[in-house]
Amino acid sequence: MSEDFASLPPSSSVRLIDFENAELVPGIVPETFILVVSGTKPYVNMTVQLSPLVYIRQPEYWGIEVIGMLPGIGLPATTPYTVSLPTDGILGTKGVEVIGATTRKKLDRF
Repeated sequence: MSEDFASLPPSSSVRLIDFENAELVPGIVPETFILVVSGTKPYVNMTVQLSPLVYIRQPEYWGIEVIGMLPGIGLPATTPYTVSLPTDGILGTKGVEVIGATTRKKLDRF
């Protein structure tokens, strides 16, 4: 069965969540970068990940979503989070764009 990925129904256990800080830091190897994002998650047991969007060709700013995954019942208590992602193979010609629930931030590569 061949379906267009974008036409599939969205997940109920995964949501975009907001972030408070995002930065591209240099990696150990020259011309490599690591995206570091931090904020406050609404549930103690929520897992936060950075999820790059899929493109046919390299964009100016590669979109990377901040997603929260909730396994089962959420335990409501705000908790800080920090996640990171090496940008090897997911860096736009100018940088990345971090996408949260209500906030977007473009980060230029050095």
